[in-house]
Amino acid sequence: MNAIQAAAQRKPTDLRAAGAAAFPWSPESWRSFPAQQMPTYDDKATLEGAEARLRRYPPLVFAGEARKLTAALADVAAGKAFLLQGGDCAESFQDFTANTIRDMFRVLLQMAVVLTYGAGVPVVKVGRMAGQFAKPRSSDIEEIDGVKLPSYRGDNVNGFEFTPGARKPDPERMVQAYNQSAATLNLLRAFAQGGYADLHEVHRWNLDFVSNSPASAQYEDLAKRLDETLTFMAACGLTSATTPQIAETDFFTSHEALLLQYEQALTRVDSTSGDWYDCSAHMLWIGDRTRQPDGAHVEFLRGVKNPLGFKAGPTTKPDDFLRLLDSLNPRNTAGRITVIARMGAGKVGDHLPALIRAAKREGRTVVWSCDPMHGNTVKAANGLKTRHVSAVLQEVREFFAIHRAEGTHPGGVHFEMTGQEVTECVGGAVDITVEGLTARYETQCDPRLNASQALELAFLLAEQLKSERLSRERSVVSGK
Repeated sequence: MNAIQAAAQRKPTDLRAAGAAAFPWSPESWRSFPAQQMPTYDDKATLEGAEARLRRYPPLVFAGEARKLTAALADVAAGKAFLLQGGDCAESFQDFTANTIRDMFRVLLQMAVVLTYGAGVPVVKVGRMAGQFAKPRSSDIEEIDGVKLPSYRGDNVNGFEFTPGARKPDPERMVQAYNQSAATLNLLRAFAQGGYADLHEVHRWNLDFVSNSPASAQYEDLAKRLDETLTFMAACGLTSATTPQIAETDFFTSHEALLLQYEQALTRVDSTSGDWYDCSAHMLWIGDRTRQPDGAHVEFLRGVKNPLGFKAGPTTKPDDFLRLLDSLNPRNTAGRITVIARMGAGKVGDHLPALIRAAKREGRTVVWSCDPMHGNTVKAANGLKTRHVSAVLQEVREFFAIHRAEGTHPGGVHFEMTGQEVTECVGGAVDITVEGLTARYETQCDPRLNASQALELAFLLAEQLKSERLSRERSVVSGK
């Protein structure tokens, strides 16, 4: 009996122990593994019909685009670029409009311009868009006034309304999610390549923010220096007409690969390489609740060649962390893995150093990204979930400080945010109070930074990145 045959006879939870090479992968092999956070569909025939239609539909993204993102993330891992990943907590069928997409794209571009100037390196822009529908939940059941119904798991699973009909998982929602994602991607590509991303336009939006912000004095100097740089570039002949890079940008999409029936249906063989790619997004990630090394989500994603991420929370142990790297990136390909740390303010120093040291000890190349949102969710006095901008910023600062101490590169940030001026997170320069949360509290899941808060954090991050860059330059000069 060979190793593959022996592995196949083991229980599903034991298969990972044999190593990736001992157990053959296929797009459907995940179905033999325990799957967390997956809905139960009562109508199997409808589910199979929806999956069959999705398998016939065109890919949403292409293998070459995913490879381009992997190369860009390899630069991030090497300290030559910075990752900005952000977008909605969960996309909505109801709020699907061109203006919503435009506003999210715009604020991400604004943030990228500010960060590029502060870091002095390119910024890789990845949106939580065109597929971020499914959400993990802490409980399968939600109870309101004594009534118990299945929890809302995102618009591609069930409805937000608290009724038995809406909360019943419906496979047809996957098809609607595909159609909305296709339309979103079409508009994003037009924005990225059609002149909307021109640096001069983006900078003018930043100037509007500076003039309207209560903290305008704090940001005016950086905005002025940005303006001087663009003027200098124009004087040197580097304009939108002469330099395509000024008028266009690369923009990639990502989402949590939670609903595996959807992901499998959109997985294709690349005709140029013969490799499998999940063509639902350029980048996929695994959440903190589904990163079991012997689980279905790890099994599925280990076989696709997209760049991948996984969330690392306070419960992530170094041994499990290394097992994930072994399964998802056995060849240690640079740019393949982004570790998205979500520890919570005040907890980064207790948990992140052990993971960094484990990766260094084993010679693992990863992108280290900070998600300062999910570890800082609290319930306000009025019962609404919220996040304090001060806690978000504190976790980012702790993330940078730990990497400085460990001699590693803080590679990126991962924000839940929106291009709208909602009132879901407390604080910031606009000073949203707990009492003010109800003014425009619109999220269906977790609280998001609004456009002003997101851009405010980008300016503050720019100063942090500038400090890191100057520190490295001083070390080089001094020979340390």
